[in-house]
Amino acid sequence: MTQRASLEQGSVQPADRITVASVPGSHVYVRHIAALDEERPTVVRLDDPDPDAPGRSTVEKWWPPVMLDPAWLREADYDLLHVQFGFDARDPAQLEEALSVVAERGAPFVYTAHDLRNPHHRDSSTHARQLDVLMDHADAVITLTSGAADEIWRRWSREALVLPHPHVVDFPTMRAQRARRAAAGVPADFRVGLHVKSLRANMDPLAILPTLEETVASLPGAVLVVNGHRDVLDRDGARRDIELADHLEEAQRSGRLELHVHDFLDDASLWDYLGGLDVSVLPYRFGTHSGWLEACRDLGTSVVAPTCGYYAEQGPVLSYEMDEEGFDPESLSRAITLAYEEGPAAAATVGQRRRQRAEIAAAHESLYRRLLS
Repeated sequence: MTQRASLEQGSVQPADRITVASVPGSHVYVRHIAALDEERPTVVRLDDPDPDAPGRSTVEKWWPPVMLDPAWLREADYDLLHVQFGFDARDPAQLEEALSVVAERGAPFVYTAHDLRNPHHRDSSTHARQLDVLMDHADAVITLTSGAADEIWRRWSREALVLPHPHVVDFPTMRAQRARRAAAGVPADFRVGLHVKSLRANMDPLAILPTLEETVASLPGAVLVVNGHRDVLDRDGARRDIELADHLEEAQRSGRLELHVHDFLDDASLWDYLGGLDVSVLPYRFGTHSGWLEACRDLGTSVVAPTCGYYAEQGPVLSYEMDEEGFDPESLSRAITLAYEEGPAAAATVGQRRRQRAEIAAAHESLYRRLLS
């Protein structure tokens, strides 16, 4: 059962300011559900306290979240608690204690369900028990897609408000990338990207690499580009995956792909990399939603996504069949070929994303005011 928000509510009427303890406060998703260009914002989200010095706020380090400490929740000045990410730092009993403090204060608690299956955990049992606590205590539940809302209803009999994921890339960068693509004209090659990052638990790049290599090699002018972090791919990396590293090094030697190994990319470098791809392939066995997918939409990069989770409901993607039960190579080959034949994805425009952000911000404020009334 799904509660779909009408994103045509318009702006809310001026009213008293609402102070939100947002877990976290500095994540890009949380920053981008805030209204734009407000001199006197009516919703104010507190800065993340520094875990090493809870009396000091920070925008760089927020995990483990101090805002889920019962002592902080008991003493801090806030009207409403809104949890997005980071609760995996607390076991279910600790979450129960923290949210009981919020209830005792009479402050509403909102939970946005981004991940119904934690992409960092192979074993889903602890995350499922944490979700049980969050769903039980939440005065309101938000999620990003109708499919996730339907799953929430099946598992917890909770009606979720569906609000789409806002933009990830900042607006000046979106404009610059759009201008760069227009100036470049028809690209000389067709670049298919697979980013293994630090190899989260839900990633299975080795399953799809042979199909990617074969398919890309069959398309004139196509190039397969693989990026990964040093901790996984360097010979002295702290989390080196020998099988994956050996495969990628051999494939690079034989000319089947370009391999780039580097430290974590800052935002500017990441947007340059993603904006230089024609296609980004998500190598996930399980998951729910994806901020990476949204960044690709902002930059005009096509996304090839697995059928697990609700990626296809977030926005236009080319789907291939992969989940924890199996992988269909032919479906991946078809998706890559279709992306090649259809050309670049239609990027979300700055105007569309600005309007969407305003609507999402208004919907959040409307919900907060209803709960506080």
